[in-house]
Amino acid sequence: MKAALHLNLGQNLTMTPQLQQAIRLLQLSTIELQQEIQNALDSNPLLELAEDNDAPAISASTNDAEAAGQASDEFSDHSSDESNGLDMDAPRDIPEELPVDSAWDDIFTGNTSTASAPDDDDEGFEARSTVPETLYDHLLWQVNLTPFTLTDKAIAVCLIDSLDENGYLTSPLEDILDAVSRLLPEVDIEEDEVEAVLHRIQQFDPPGVAARDLRECLLIQLGQLPEMTPMLDAALLIVREHLQLLGNHDQAGLLKKARLTESQLQAAVSLIQTLNPYPGGSISSSESNYVTPDVIVTRNKERWRVELNPETAPRVRINTGYASMVRRADNSADNQYLRNHLQEARWFLKSLQSRHETLLKVATCIVEHQRGFLEKGPEAMKPMVLRDVADEVGLHESTVSRVTTQKFMHTPLGIFELKYFFSSHVGTSSGGECSSTAIRAMIKKLVSQEDSRKPLSDNKIADLLQEQGIEVARRTIAKYRESLNIPSSSDRKRLL
Repeated sequence: MKAALHLNLGQNLTMTPQLQQAIRLLQLSTIELQQEIQNALDSNPLLELAEDNDAPAISASTNDAEAAGQASDEFSDHSSDESNGLDMDAPRDIPEELPVDSAWDDIFTGNTSTASAPDDDDEGFEARSTVPETLYDHLLWQVNLTPFTLTDKAIAVCLIDSLDENGYLTSPLEDILDAVSRLLPEVDIEEDEVEAVLHRIQQFDPPGVAARDLRECLLIQLGQLPEMTPMLDAALLIVREHLQLLGNHDQAGLLKKARLTESQLQAAVSLIQTLNPYPGGSISSSESNYVTPDVIVTRNKERWRVELNPETAPRVRINTGYASMVRRADNSADNQYLRNHLQEARWFLKSLQSRHETLLKVATCIVEHQRGFLEKGPEAMKPMVLRDVADEVGLHESTVSRVTTQKFMHTPLGIFELKYFFSSHVGTSSGGECSSTAIRAMIKKLVSQEDSRKPLSDNKIADLLQEQGIEVARRTIAKYRESLNIPSSSDRKRLL
């Protein structure tokens, strides 16, 4: 093959480092943004935390478009007042824009924007906090308080190791016996000893732990109730001999087999329903996850006000002391180092400002569309997709998607992710549209108001929605019901 040179013309899209940084900051969550700002503060000496906390928050009113623009302008003027003054005296050789598809280090040799890796020995307060207690720890603590012999304690530890997250014993006693025999080969252990230790553990907290099946779990909990508990004997009879009928909601069969009156059966079933079929779930090993809203929506008389939460990110500014040193026109290494970081600091603040303005603009548009939801609840949610907001605010759909991902809004009805306000729609008999979120809320309301003896089927729910002018198929009702974790009508049927 002969080598040759060719000249081709073409077009392609490229992004400058400023745009790449703006997009990256736009899609960060609140926690990630705080970490990014802290990394920038640690790596760039030209950035510092602002001490003045009386700055106005970014806000907008859905009833006044000019108020939204004015509030945004006030924030922009305030946040960039130092940088505007510094631009007048800054050296003219600092480029306004970087070449496309370039990196910071390609232009600025003194850049240290990448934060150093945290020291493994430097643990934060959260790392030194108490570890959440697990079911294993909770039971082992009780074992240490119980006067077990060394052999019985070894058996108890093996039994606890065989419990699942719900507190049920997953291994047969024969396997537990083999495991203990391997640990203590010099001790002769019988299966009766393992079962005796198991019965001791079954009296631990939480009630019903270490049961081998649901029947045993419920019997253990009933056995720990006071003897004077009303209908205790009937509940024991139902769980011990007729648990299958209870699971099938066979009221007629229970009345016949247990020889109880209807009122007695209802009282016994009510007692059984107070028991916990998953005792291990009461000892949670997961940490609580707290959500900090990015946008706060409040109502003042008849106007809805949208503002960014000032607590989501610390306010940063350019250090005027270091920036004043850049006014020198020399080409020393120190001055070059400061100039590089000054330009990077300006772009970082500009990207933050762009993120705040875009988030406020999208949130204001969402509130404007979903006033019915804010005033009447989920049943008044309107159908809305990303394109609707993108067309109105003049952004691309991908930008709106980045803004609404992992961003939360605090409303009088609670805290919701911005993605929650976007939903598909179904047609109505009048030719309009109804949001799928509103339909889910209607299904949840209908199920909560149904007769537990005769729960509503999916066909019946579809008919009730049809009466309200909403045309929804039975399969769609089933899909929405499953997304709400609502059981089928047969599983929702109760004896009460």
